[in-house]
Amino acid sequence: MKEVYFLLLEAGMSEFVLYSYFRSSASYRVRIALNLKKLSYEYKAVHLLKNGGEQHDPEYRKLNSIAQVPTLIHNGRPIAQSMAIIEYLDLLFPQPALFPRDPYQRAQVIQACEIVNSGVQPLHNSSILQKLGTEFKADEAAKNAWTAFYIRQGLEALELFLKPLAAEFSFGKTVSAADCFMMPNFANAERFNVPLRDYPTLFRIHATCSELDAFKKAGPKVQPDTPPEFK
Repeated sequence: MKEVYFLLLEAGMSEFVLYSYFRSSASYRVRIALNLKKLSYEYKAVHLLKNGGEQHDPEYRKLNSIAQVPTLIHNGRPIAQSMAIIEYLDLLFPQPALFPRDPYQRAQVIQACEIVNSGVQPLHNSSILQKLGTEFKADEAAKNAWTAFYIRQGLEALELFLKPLAAEFSFGKTVSAADCFMMPNFANAERFNVPLRDYPTLFRIHATCSELDAFKKAGPKVQPDTPPEFK
């Protein structure tokens, strides 16, 4: 990844380049949004575990100062953090709209996104689970129990919030940014054996989104860096 940003500029890169990891929830969200917008992009894998984590490479940190994925490069300019990226894409390519124009409705969509983005996912990302193991001597069973607890807590909050608002999707009959955040969260629930059938509203949203190509093509099992054992 040596001098990656400057090498890309010199090479005449694609309009969009996405630095991603197949199992990253945040990267998954952005892949969905790009697909919904029908935007093609070049995929650059950043392995979060190999050699201590490729995200810590000094050259990559020039693109993403917090050493995380995803990072989206648009015409040579980097943007990090999934919420910022998806909002940027929605402003640049308004159709299909992922955030409503009505201020209150927009705030509701952001609220749903942030339940996942701030309230759930950070508590069980790879760096937290590694810290639990190295510093607090948690074994895999303890880390899995920790993760499942916070996933359930988030799903309960989302079920309560979205039940009066959802139809086929999180907010009625139209896909939104909330659905981009929901599906990776649902994938984590499946990974840690938290049954979605306990949450009928969320189960319905999952079923609808699972039928759309934009979501299928963004899934962790079909990415260029997905190892054979995960396919």
